[in-house]
Amino acid sequence: MAPIPRLVVRTHAPLQRLLLAAGFLVLGCLALFAAFEWGRSNAGFDGRAARLERSGLRDQMGDLETEVRRLRRQLASQESDRVGQIRERAELAKAIGDLQAEKEQLTSDLGFYRGISGDKSRDELLKIQQFRVTRGKAQNEYMLRLVLGRPLGREDAINGSIRMTFEGTTVATPVNLDLASVSSLSSGELSFSYRYSQTIEQPIQLPAGFTPTRTSIELTPARKGVNPVRTSFIWTVDN
Repeated sequence: MAPIPRLVVRTHAPLQRLLLAAGFLVLGCLALFAAFEWGRSNAGFDGRAARLERSGLRDQMGDLETEVRRLRRQLASQESDRVGQIRERAELAKAIGDLQAEKEQLTSDLGFYRGISGDKSRDELLKIQQFRVTRGKAQNEYMLRLVLGRPLGREDAINGSIRMTFEGTTVATPVNLDLASVSSLSSGELSFSYRYSQTIEQPIQLPAGFTPTRTSIELTPARKGVNPVRTSFIWTVDN
């Protein structure tokens, strides 16, 4: 008689095994984290203090960013005000310069016509009747035109020398230039000799970056006992 096979019943619980494996994994991670923290603690690292310090640094960074934005807005506002003030000053200076140039021109024209008409209300031996500035062909090149005169009643000739000083600024620094530094005249002087009237023209080359504002002219007669004549003109370039 053949033996009867035995029937073995086994419980199959895959979910239980999965939970058990996950539990072991969690316990392993906790053990590793505990070992890590224990190692950092033995090394002198304070995690809580580090977190507090990191939080404090973040607060400081936020405050600094807020301050930077405030300063940028303040700088932009000041820059806008500065540009407006510079524009107003430039317009005011131009208006003053135009009025001064007009006044000088009228005074010069009046003196010129007085000389022609023989007006002897002022017994002058010599005077500057006109001073003109025109642009030259090259950059920063100008032509100076000086008209000298005397009352018609005088018959004697007069001669002497002319010195010019060009006042202006270079990078906001006041600078005075003479004829020797802006022309081919090594002596820095022009000469005159006339009886009634003389026109003198002289080209000049101003240095780059120099902004002229005024021209001072001094006439020094060679005759003894005659005082020099000094006159200043606002720098104005004729079209």
